Amino acid sequence: MNGVKKILTILWKCWFILLTSVLVIIIGIFWTFPFALSNKTFPLAYKGIRLWSILIFYGTGFRLDLNRVQTLDRNQPYIFISNHASILDIMIMALIHKHHPIVFVGKEELARLPIFGPIYRRICITVNRSDTKSRTRVFKLAKEKISSGQSIVIYPEGGIPHDDSISLQRFKDGAFTIAISTRVPIVVYCFKGVKEMFPWSWTKGYPGTAKVKLIDIIPTENLSLRDKDKIKEICYKKIYDDLVPN
Repeated sequence: MNGVKKILTILWKCWFILLTSVLVIIIGIFWTFPFALSNKTFPLAYKGIRLWSILIFYGTGFRLDLNRVQTLDRNQPYIFISNHASILDIMIMALIHKHHPIVFVGKEELARLPIFGPIYRRICITVNRSDTKSRTRVFKLAKEKISSGQSIVIYPEGGIPHDDSISLQRFKDGAFTIAISTRVPIVVYCFKGVKEMFPWSWTKGYPGTAKVKLIDIIPTENLSLRDKDKIKEICYKKIYDDLVPN
């Protein structure tokens, strides 16, 4: 029985990859990429990103349980952060932000992938965390995106933990430095269930319901960079306390 279950899981993940690849070609090349050439047309490109996310997320059997007790201002850009446990996190962020065109900050190496790479480079801010110049460039581009009305998504862990025993890695500074420097509120989310539903292993995972909770909206207009570490620790604790059962 376990063998059959593993085979079904592998086939299901193959379907996920096939659907993702086809939609990257159809939506990414012919819709998202052309409209992502300028900040003025990026909201149209973002509609393509959301459509891509919706079709993949629901097309592979996932569902969403969103708990958002606070209301986001449609005219306010934000820095969105959450724990990072799966590739599904990217689709979820697009799904839950219909009225806030978002730009992801992501790893530079993904931009080297064929077909997907040029699209990724156009719609994301790429970063090489080991390169000081690259990190400085991220701050500059993020400020430009925010000034044009776009919001920024940064997973402050810096990547998906490959060790399943790690619930939440320590946060890096980027999201909090950008938020304080631009006076943009930080929206803190917690994603539950995605690590179990779509882990790295080919033989593990299942279609299920991702639970998403907006924990807090933290204003930054009265903060300085001296407050960065304090805010970083506050956000970490908020997500950790919601993620890990007492």
